[in-house]
Amino acid sequence: MDRRTLIKTFAALAGAQALPLSALMFSRLAQAETLGEARPFSYTWLKGHARALAGEPWKSEEGSLPGSLKHLSWDDYQAIRFLPQEALWRNDDNAFQVQLFHLGLYFQSPVHIYEVENGQARELAYQPDYFSYEGEEPLGTLPRDLGYAGFRVHFHTDFERDLVAFLGASYFRAVGSDMQYGLSARGLAIDTGLNREEEFPQFTAFWLEKPAPGSHQMVVYALLDSPSTTGAYAFTMTPGRNTVMKVDVALYPRKPMERVGVAPLTSMYQTGENDRRMANDWRPEIHDSDGLAVHNGQGDWLWRPLVNPRSVRVNSFVDKNPRGFGLLQRDRDFARYQDDGVFYDKRPSAWIEPHGEWGAGSVMLVEIPTKDETFDNIVAFWNPEEPLEPGNEYLYSYTLTWGEEPPRQPEALATVQATRTGLGGVIGQKREYFSWRFAVDFAGGPLPLLADDAEVEPVITASRGRVEITSARPLASIDGFRAMFDLVPDDSLEPIDLRLQLKLGDQVLTETWLYQYTPPPEQERA
Repeated sequence: MDRRTLIKTFAALAGAQALPLSALMFSRLAQAETLGEARPFSYTWLKGHARALAGEPWKSEEGSLPGSLKHLSWDDYQAIRFLPQEALWRNDDNAFQVQLFHLGLYFQSPVHIYEVENGQARELAYQPDYFSYEGEEPLGTLPRDLGYAGFRVHFHTDFERDLVAFLGASYFRAVGSDMQYGLSARGLAIDTGLNREEEFPQFTAFWLEKPAPGSHQMVVYALLDSPSTTGAYAFTMTPGRNTVMKVDVALYPRKPMERVGVAPLTSMYQTGENDRRMANDWRPEIHDSDGLAVHNGQGDWLWRPLVNPRSVRVNSFVDKNPRGFGLLQRDRDFARYQDDGVFYDKRPSAWIEPHGEWGAGSVMLVEIPTKDETFDNIVAFWNPEEPLEPGNEYLYSYTLTWGEEPPRQPEALATVQATRTGLGGVIGQKREYFSWRFAVDFAGGPLPLLADDAEVEPVITASRGRVEITSARPLASIDGFRAMFDLVPDDSLEPIDLRLQLKLGDQVLTETWLYQYTPPPEQERA
């Protein structure tokens, strides 16, 4: 299953309406019907289990489902609804509840889910009574050890809407206070953006630690498995204005991997103010995220607007011990999207903040062409410089924050508010050659303090071509500045890297704007 199918299905399932509840109904899952005896569990045990599993050949369980689930239609799978009155911990004095996703259709690999209480783990048995089903094809009698496809977490502030969901491969998503899903994260990315099929590791088992009464934190453990590696994960989740996850990762490679993506984020960008190549919809902008932000190890803040390229693009931002990176949705004005169905203006940003030293490597950005918004085409992750070798243990820890505002932003620098592009040249004058115009708006930081006659300079570099008609002038509507310039490309069709900062004398006023522009074919330059 590719990420495009997964995200489309995920959106439909996560958006399903809750069924009516009855306070008097008895909850079976709240009493956790389980399989087998309780066994001791800890994160130390899970890491040892993952290490031992890495020494064994990989075994796929995909396709091992009963035939009635393998061949479910889209409509029949959508007709399977978890009953909210069966939520785990519903009858307990607990701030969290858990609902389960059913196997079938695109979700062909059973996921084993355990409840952990007082250091003891027992697997949750499959119970058909946890679900309602109004489909046309009968599901038949399904075994108690069937497993599930994943789960979603609800919090006491709004038990009807979920705030975290794990579903499909190693994908998971969360929301902030806007309660609107958007981009996704993954446990691990392998061979993303290479000229061959990508490998999608899977979370094959989860251990849900029952929170103590009064606790507003929930811990989820996960076992990752794939042909190339195993891994042990611990997610400590704290809801709030932002949903904050502390993530601990231990990886045990089975074999060398050419490209590993640690802390990967996956999003969608079809069209926006800077890239209208696929602007064939009545809505002016369609994207879950509009840029990649990087706070590198040297303390520099970088902003790279996303694009929907003509062909796959892979960019590496070389670094050592990064301080943070994320895919952000900075533009939160409804008028820019005009979408009152999926609310792109409310989609959360996701920010990765590494713990400790991650060493040398690069933040990588992969942009894949897409024709419509059901295709998830943007991936960002940390790629270690040194390959991960079989037989070794690799530990990573980071905080992943979901919400409207990332927890870290440039404090003394203005940030990019918008990037717009279009045909260059001077209005009213005949154009003798092709050029492309860039208009970049900055606000915040020291800009509101500048005098009207401050000599702000746009510092612009281009890897090829010629830059002309440069300017930087105040923009009262945002209490900031607008930098503008034209790029005259050479005859090559290869991408051109652009870089821009605003300065006042020797003082840097803004974060660094980065862009990669691909010149059009000659016939489109007339």
